[in-house]
Order: sequence, then structure tokens, then C-alpha cells
Amino acid sequence: MKIIILGAGLVGGPMAADLAADSNLDVTVADINPKSLEKAKALNNAMKTLQKDLSKPEEVTLLVRDYDMAINAVPGWMGYQTLEAIIKAGKNVVDIAFFPEDPFQLDNLAKEMGVTAVMDCGVAPGMSNVLIGYADHLFDETLNAEIYVGGLPVVREWPYEYKAVFSPADVIEEYTRPARYVENGALVIREALSDPEYMHFDGVGTLESFNSDGLRSLADTIKAPNLKEKTLRYPGHIQIMKILRETGFFSKEPMNINGVEISPLDFTSKILFPAWQMKEGDEDVTVMKVIIDGMKDGRKLRYEYDLHDRFDKVSGVHSMARTTGYTATVALRMIAAGLYQQKGVSVPEFIGKHPECVKFLLDGLKQRNVVYQERIIEG
Repeated sequence: MKIIILGAGLVGGPMAADLAADSNLDVTVADINPKSLEKAKALNNAMKTLQKDLSKPEEVTLLVRDYDMAINAVPGWMGYQTLEAIIKAGKNVVDIAFFPEDPFQLDNLAKEMGVTAVMDCGVAPGMSNVLIGYADHLFDETLNAEIYVGGLPVVREWPYEYKAVFSPADVIEEYTRPARYVENGALVIREALSDPEYMHFDGVGTLESFNSDGLRSLADTIKAPNLKEKTLRYPGHIQIMKILRETGFFSKEPMNINGVEISPLDFTSKILFPAWQMKEGDEDVTVMKVIIDGMKDGRKLRYEYDLHDRFDKVSGVHSMARTTGYTATVALRMIAAGLYQQKGVSVPEFIGKHPECVKFLLDGLKQRNVVYQERIIEG
């Protein structure tokens, strides 16, 4: 089976390496950046690399036609058009581009083309949705679902105590995009970075959480009176990001500086991104807690899932790349095996309603040492 990964970034490269480890898979990773392709190839020499400008949808459609399945791992700003191009090629696809557009706008096209397109198939969104969908499927009534998640450097360095373990541009979106959550059955919109609270995690310590727009499809697909997602950072990070945001450093509106038009966000990015870059030897940790409360046969039950994953010193793959990327690669194998065949656009919580698919994902991740601990509490 021929597989193509579109995008060889922090997550794309490790995904290609993981798939290329299967002798029955012929894996190619495509990207415009030759350095990214070299880094990916260094992880597993069995993969093929292809330097290609993926910003041209028509060319993406032509490219993907030569393959059996695809993973969309391009930056969010070009994610939607790339997914549409893949669907037009009639190929099943797993998507981790996390673009802001509504993916269900492509549902009819995917059904017409006979395509299974699984969206947001990372860690969160991704496995968080799968686990919520699974519990929701088991319950007679779902009452509450909460997600707390963060990817962090193991070593805290002042002033940000943060490193970008995925696209820095997407990180800034977490600080600027209004956060949607559901409270008492109503959709509530709060500013990002709001409602901070401290939480303790074994092996990591005290973290602070804040509202971020991470519910995505869950706000519409899960019928529960209370739903929320919060991002985790080391204490103090919220205040720094608020100062930058409120001062205008994240504004996209162009301003004239000595005759040159530039947006404050572009300027800020040039400064922040190098400071946030994961350097050789830097290690990261991914922490997630998912809580789902519901009723079953008149009893109140709580399902809790905990993830604590760290940088893999053997492979040199960062934790966020492992937890995000391996979810996508195992999902691709699940589709290839015929376990999930729903045509059209699917979000991960749809997969959660199929226990055999949930087991396949959890087992596949465990084989790669990405382990979700489950706890069921009554009352």
C-alpha cells in the first residue's frame, strides 16, 4: 500500500518514520522545505522524500492520485484547501492540519467521492474526542466532559517557560481565538487565557490551565450540558501572553513603520518563534486529563483518562509528535484494515462510538509506549 504524508514538520516526519517501519507500506513524505525532508529521512531511511510546493491544490490532487491513502499534516492556514484537494483525488485521508474552517463543508464531496476523511486526529483534538465519544456511547446520558491538555518543555527556561512542540503560529491562535464551551446547556464564548486555575499532575507538578478554543466539533456533536477544554502551561505563562496580546503584539492589522507595511503578529513571530524553538537535546512532556460524567442504568459514573508521555530518548522523537502523530498513523492503519469505513467527513468522536476502533487505537498507541490510563468511578 502506498502512503503519502503531506508535510514533514515536527509531526509529519515522525509519522512517516512510524509508517515506514511497516514492511507492507510504501511511504513518501512531501514538503517544500529540503531541511525538513532531510530530518524526516534521518528518522527512517526506508521512507521516500519529495520536495513539493503543497500550497497549490490542483497539484496536490494530481500528486495524491498516485497513492492509496494520505495524511494531511500541512500548516493550519492551508489545511482546508489541502484536504479538499485530497478528497477530489478520491483518497481516504487522516487529517491533523487543525484548520479553522468547518470540515463538514466537505462532507458531501467526500461522500460523492467515496472517501473516508477523519479530521482532527491528534492528541487533543483527537484522542480526547475519541475517549469522550466512547464514554458518551456507553452512557444513557452524558452530563459533563472536560479536557485539560498541554505540551511543555521538561526544562523550564525564563521568561516563557515554553517551547513550541507544534506549529508556533497555531500556538498563538490559542492565545487569541475566543474560546467556546458549553455551560448549563448553553454555548458560552470567553476570551482565550481566561478562567485560570491551578492543577497538580504527578511527575510534572503544578500547572495553570486556561480557556482555549479546543472543543471544536465536540460542542456540536456531544449532547451534554457541560463541555470545556483548557490548555495547560507552567504557572506565569498566562500573564506574559496576556500582556503581549493586550499590547497588540498579536494583531494581524498591518501598520506602517518607516514606509514598510507589517503586521505586529509578523513582527512578534520573528522574535518569539526562535525563542520557542525546540533545540537539539531539548525534551518535552505531554500531559492530558479527560473527565466524562454520565448516567448508566440509574447510576452516576465517571470515566477518567490520564496521559503522561515524555520525549523518547531512543528514537529522538518529541512527545507531542508521538502523541499527535501516532494517533494519526494508527488511525490510518485502522482505516486500511477496514475497521472504520464510514464515508464522508468524520470527527474522532464518531470513531469513539465503535468500541473495536477505540481498542485498536489504544492498543496501537500502547505498542508505541503512548499509554492512556483509564479509571471508572461510581457515584
